[in-house]
Amino acid sequence: MESPVGGVRQTSVIVVTLETGEVYVIASLSSRLDTQVIYVDPTTGALRYNAKPGFDVFKSEKEALNYITNGSEWLCRSTTYARAILGYAALGSFGLLLVATKLTATVPNLPGGGSVYTVTESQWIKILLQNPQPQGKGEVKNVNELTDMDIDGKHYFCEARDITRPFPSRMCLREPDDEFVWNAWFSMPFKNIGLPHHCVTLLQGFAECRGFGSSGNLEGVVALIARRSRLHPGTRYLARGLNSCYSTGNEVECEQLVWVPRRVGQTVPFNTYVWRRGTIPIWWGAELKITAAEAEIYVSDRDPYKGSADYYQRLSKRYDARNLDVAVGGTQNRKALVEIACINLLRNGEGKSESILVQHFEESLNYIRSTGKLPYTRIQLINYDWHASIKLKGEQQTIEGLWRHLKAPTVSIAISEGDYLPSRDRIKDCRGEIIYNDDFEGAFCLRSHQNGVIRFNCADSLDRTNAASYFGSLQVFVEQCRRLGISLDSDLAFGYQAMTNYAGYTAPLPPGWEKRSDAVTGKTYYIDHNTRTTTWMHPCPDKPWKRFDMSFEDFKRSTILSPVSTLADLFLLAGDIHATLYTGSKAMHSQILSIFNEDAGKFKQFSAAQNMKITLQRRYKNAVVDSSRQKQLEMFLGMRLFKHLPSVSFHPLNVVSRPSGFFLKPVANMFPSSNGEASLLSFKRKDLIWVCPQAADVVELFIYLGEPCHVCQLLLTVSHGADDSTYPSTVDVRMGRCLDGLKLVLEGASIPQCVNGTNLVIPIPGPISPEDMAITGAGARLHAQDISTLPLLYDFEELEGELDFLTRVVALTFYPAVSGRTPITLGEIEVLGVSLPWKGVFNKEGPGARLPEQAKNFQNETKPSFSRSDTNPFSGASSNDVALPVQPCVSADNLVDLLTGEVILSEQIAQPVIGNAVDKGGDLLDFLDQAVVEYHGAQNDHKLSSSHDGRSSDSSSQQYIDRLKSLTGPRMGRKLDFMEAMKLEIERLRLNISAAERDRALLSIGTDPATINPNVLLDERYMGRLCRVANSLALLGQASLEDRITSAIGLETTDDNVIDFWNISKLGECCYGGMCEVRAETDPRTSKSFSESSGGGSPSILLCSQCQRKVCKVCCAGRGALLVSGYGSREATNYNGVVRQGGSSHGSQVDISTNRSVVLDGVVCKRCCHEIVLDALILDYVRVLLSMRRSSRADASAHEALNQVTGFSLKDGLSESNQSSGKRSIKSLRQVLDGEESLAEFPFASFLHSVETATDSAPLLSLLAPLDCGSRHSYWKAPPSTTSIEFIIVLGTLSDVSGVSLLISPCGYSEAEAPTVQIWASNKIHKEERSCMGKWDVQSLIASSSEYFGPEKLVREDQVPRHVKFAFKNPVRCRIIWVTLRLQRPGSSSLNFENLNLLSLDENPFAEVTRRASFGGAVEREPCLHAKRILVVGSPVKKDLARTSSQGSDQMNMKNWVERDPQLNRFRVPIEAERLLDNDIVLEQFLSPASPLLAGFRLDAFGAIKPLVTHSPSSNARIWDVSATLLDDRHISPAVLYIQVSIFQEPNNMVTVAEYRLPEAKPGTAMYFDFPRKIQTRRITFKLLGDVTAFADDPTEQDDPGSRGLPVAAGLSLANRIKLYYYDDPYELGKWASLSAV
Repeated sequence: MESPVGGVRQTSVIVVTLETGEVYVIASLSSRLDTQVIYVDPTTGALRYNAKPGFDVFKSEKEALNYITNGSEWLCRSTTYARAILGYAALGSFGLLLVATKLTATVPNLPGGGSVYTVTESQWIKILLQNPQPQGKGEVKNVNELTDMDIDGKHYFCEARDITRPFPSRMCLREPDDEFVWNAWFSMPFKNIGLPHHCVTLLQGFAECRGFGSSGNLEGVVALIARRSRLHPGTRYLARGLNSCYSTGNEVECEQLVWVPRRVGQTVPFNTYVWRRGTIPIWWGAELKITAAEAEIYVSDRDPYKGSADYYQRLSKRYDARNLDVAVGGTQNRKALVEIACINLLRNGEGKSESILVQHFEESLNYIRSTGKLPYTRIQLINYDWHASIKLKGEQQTIEGLWRHLKAPTVSIAISEGDYLPSRDRIKDCRGEIIYNDDFEGAFCLRSHQNGVIRFNCADSLDRTNAASYFGSLQVFVEQCRRLGISLDSDLAFGYQAMTNYAGYTAPLPPGWEKRSDAVTGKTYYIDHNTRTTTWMHPCPDKPWKRFDMSFEDFKRSTILSPVSTLADLFLLAGDIHATLYTGSKAMHSQILSIFNEDAGKFKQFSAAQNMKITLQRRYKNAVVDSSRQKQLEMFLGMRLFKHLPSVSFHPLNVVSRPSGFFLKPVANMFPSSNGEASLLSFKRKDLIWVCPQAADVVELFIYLGEPCHVCQLLLTVSHGADDSTYPSTVDVRMGRCLDGLKLVLEGASIPQCVNGTNLVIPIPGPISPEDMAITGAGARLHAQDISTLPLLYDFEELEGELDFLTRVVALTFYPAVSGRTPITLGEIEVLGVSLPWKGVFNKEGPGARLPEQAKNFQNETKPSFSRSDTNPFSGASSNDVALPVQPCVSADNLVDLLTGEVILSEQIAQPVIGNAVDKGGDLLDFLDQAVVEYHGAQNDHKLSSSHDGRSSDSSSQQYIDRLKSLTGPRMGRKLDFMEAMKLEIERLRLNISAAERDRALLSIGTDPATINPNVLLDERYMGRLCRVANSLALLGQASLEDRITSAIGLETTDDNVIDFWNISKLGECCYGGMCEVRAETDPRTSKSFSESSGGGSPSILLCSQCQRKVCKVCCAGRGALLVSGYGSREATNYNGVVRQGGSSHGSQVDISTNRSVVLDGVVCKRCCHEIVLDALILDYVRVLLSMRRSSRADASAHEALNQVTGFSLKDGLSESNQSSGKRSIKSLRQVLDGEESLAEFPFASFLHSVETATDSAPLLSLLAPLDCGSRHSYWKAPPSTTSIEFIIVLGTLSDVSGVSLLISPCGYSEAEAPTVQIWASNKIHKEERSCMGKWDVQSLIASSSEYFGPEKLVREDQVPRHVKFAFKNPVRCRIIWVTLRLQRPGSSSLNFENLNLLSLDENPFAEVTRRASFGGAVEREPCLHAKRILVVGSPVKKDLARTSSQGSDQMNMKNWVERDPQLNRFRVPIEAERLLDNDIVLEQFLSPASPLLAGFRLDAFGAIKPLVTHSPSSNARIWDVSATLLDDRHISPAVLYIQVSIFQEPNNMVTVAEYRLPEAKPGTAMYFDFPRKIQTRRITFKLLGDVTAFADDPTEQDDPGSRGLPVAAGLSLANRIKLYYYDDPYELGKWASLSAV
């Protein structure tokens, strides 16, 4: 593959799998000179790439391979050599990497360079991940089915050029047309790591070329490129007609490109012709019968033409060239209309099943014309019954008839013509449109443009379409050749001459004329010797389009047939490809394409038999295989993933504990290894068994993470010998930004005894206030004897833990089951979390590029001191008048996802009636434009509380109490119903009050929060039905979102809507009255009329689509109700119904498996809407608001983290940070480093301890930030009273450090401010292990130069910044650097560094520090310590130290210890009886009086999943899109299960003996829990507690998800899941031991 800028090497990809199971992707692109190494994390599947030379960037492929394998090929388990990367996705337990192992250059050299490659062989590389999170069997099956997708021979790409648009594309390679990109989702992981070009842009269809000429000479090249649209993907009977994306099934754009090949450096003339093919653009479908009869065709009986105008609008926009030819010929070349000619080949005879489509096709065009939506587009329908014509007239006359119909539109639409200019210096001589970009050298000059398009269709857009489009394109092909000077006239064949410059055919010249070619351009010109003049035009040009008027025989007789056969071959191949993609079989009736061949008639009998065989193949595949193929297509495109892969997170967590994480303190081991405790964090030692000394009652580990993050999970690999009791039984987790700021986040998490090698995930919440836990009863409810009402609707008492994206230290404390009995064994430990896109923040690339400026705007909007309700991102414009109806709203600013830096929405945001909304009118899917539901304009967007703890102010709590009293009365005597309680919760979220703050406010007035809990206000059976409807609504909403996003491709959609998705009325809001005939919302307690509350404006009056009554906005149900409007005979919409993006409605409004968009228009009043649907809407709305609150907390945390590093909230922030300053900083940094590397740069490096900082200082972490980060004038400084500061810097990796450089602050030094500096180095935090590297007096170092004193002068770009370098005598290999700065006060004694305890934590490390920017001001100031940056200089250690094997005696002792059998084994305790209670999550077991003492129980891990989608979308981003939040809800508020064990004791009471916080494991994993003591009882009860309702069954495994009546997932049932055991000596039991083992 050639480089677009003249590269000489081909793209090469090597996928290396090591013996450890780790996978590396080595990529050498043709467009680059270096080689990149992409690491696939073996735990989560996340791709890792940091662009570090020597680590993942190398000079050559060989160098990269040697680095990975350490020069030993035997370390490779497998190696796959490929030519291109086609995509990658991490799907739970598997990572799927798709590569092309063999390519064919089917279009080897396009005009201007670039080749089109067809994937002839591909390979799915399945990477087994060590992710133990539960994944359903159906999900695993779907992942396996995805790898069966047919790729080979049907997909192609171009590395150098954009080929998603007609040739030549005006856009560059990195901006393809999304309609034809089939691996957009699969390429997303590479874009997210900053390598967008490493995954090619993959198209589906056909691309091939052929050369043609006469007498063995090459005079021209014809290429046929067919691009299949992805807007309506699917198989034959599952994707017909229009869909909700305004596209048709089997839609293909075809392009016929002809050019004259030239030598390098010469102009290349070319022309191109584009046409479309697809099914009829109306809502229709076909129902396949069991018999062999034809499928029954039907047209939707409700709005069958919805979206037809949008379909033609998309075509009109793409092929509109009315303004492009003006530059060539002035206004006389401007065309008034864009012409679209539809060639309809369907049967139209009486009694034919297709005749109904013909009728509706005509009616649809009449309807479109009547709407006036396409004023500048002329759509012409030409009905031509292809089969009837062949049967009546024969093939030849049928072709002639087609030509007569095609002549007028073909000539009118024309073709595009131009030249490729190898040098842009020739542009000035061109007359026409000039196209050039960075993808290629030279430029294109287009002299004329095709304006409009011809569209062919039959029922399936297959066999008839292929034949008709061939004969139409054949006429164009002859004309294309004529305009290129290549005549195909056979009666002139004797006059052909092949020119030395490969010119084409020429017509005979008149007497006295001569043809020559220009020596520079190679272009042909003609000399008239009679008049001694020259011209570029042929003196006797052929008549254009002359063969349209010929009969078939005349065409055949007058045309050279070898190029015709060449074109027919291309169409035969393309037809088979299109047919295979749509039906799974080759094309039929293709023999007509060979009609010009002399022996065409010989194969008619053979073709008939072949057609019958293909018919049977199609019927079988349509009936049996199509559903699986449809699923493959949808997953490959990233569609309906919430159905096919409901639990998969598409932003996998990062394992932040490797590769550069390490232990701050050594970990003792009975059998020391050469690699030390680093093995516990290395995936390369998955089978590691670390044996701690037997005397240890507790093992404490301090892990320094490789990058700052929000920690989400702890992953433990169970490791032990024959005795599994040696692994710890519980663990405590503390974490923080530095070592002296650790907070306890998890205490006593249970670790069961499992088989060696088992992976266990322990979810980690953020630090939670004990007061919040107490006020919500979160701690007490687990210990309650009776299970409280399950929060089936939502978590009414949700606890909000602290989120911190700068967490750097994790401390783990492991406890054994029995102290001191046996040594503790450990295995691999992994910390998983989510990091901010720091690379993009600093490099201004990728997702983090816009994050700093957007976060600065975020902060600027919150600078005033607002009350809590004003600073709430969910609050409305008014929060005092509860009876206010809807008012017009202002336009909102762009919403910012602070985790990714992406703009979520830049359009005007409308919101539900809680607050202010605008009433306009439009499409139902308006809710998809409402990027965040409850934002109310720029004035209130992104406003955060000034308090850091996130608590609401007293005013917000008082407003909440006022809302409550307005419902219950001043004396709180009236009880709330369900709808009122839900609306009160909405008000709570508007006021930004947490659940704990709400409970605190309620208890202050003597109200029990349980009395307003919506989970207890409904019958449990009804709640189960309600949840099923709400869940279906959420999935349908997600499906509509996907369709909404996809339908916007190629269209400028602007939807103004009256009713949003939920349309929840505010507390006290009533019917507008007046013209409203429904009056569904009337409240006698409210006396305000519409005119009183709205200021006299006129309300919008709508028409209910069901009862046809006039209805006001308040009395309308949310438009989401239309998605489940079929509720009635079934409890909820079929879950599987959301799969279809295509298909058609057969009049049913219940079966959403037919396309739902037919019933989406209009509104439905609340009286026509089922009560459960209204309840589902408000439930879904509350879930959305809760999710938004979580996201808002994550955004606030990200904002705070960014401020602590870059200080963007400072006076001038990042205003000076631009591209030029970045280049200057890089150059300055190189001068300071002097050929070495910077080893202590954030985010890879950080400070281990907090440092006292002045209030007007830049953030502490800015000392380690890149030079171009933050303001040029800002710097860090200590408080004036501080005379000594110690920085403990942890480097990014183990390094050889040669010195430290201190960049001087912009203010410079005064005579009293030059510090003394002392530096130490070490690998651990113990003082005894560090080495002193030297002591320097800065004042003596800079005394000879005055440039270090006083404010900094204007720095030139090539000037080295002021700095002081402290060079070591010899480089030291270390991971931690101590730097101490000390001011020498006048008269003070010298500092005794030897007696200074640098690790002392006696000072208060938790003191709050307010930080602001420092600016160079007057020189006269109080002396203080200050600095601009701290640079640690040296070189990182490229590889770990050589590993030496342990001593033979240690290995033997280790083996003997590991293989030592335990003295006692587990044996099952027989059960007399058992019963399940409370939705199968309570298990009671009854034992015999003779039962042995119970030692514990075995629990098999649950099979339920945590679904990713739990509510309708709150933004306009896909769940997998890069603009979506990287930290999803499941990690902000992790769902945790507990199991409580109680026993019956005399006289008659149950006593709780233990509670276990359950880890996550693979379904069915055996987990053994020992009781705290041995138990003797007759009855034992197990209760499953915690976030039970956060789990669900895998819907892909269920035929009818609504058949199960229980509201709790079946995968959480305790049936056959728990077994009791006791310990005994196996030798004493004898042969019964094996029979009763558990």
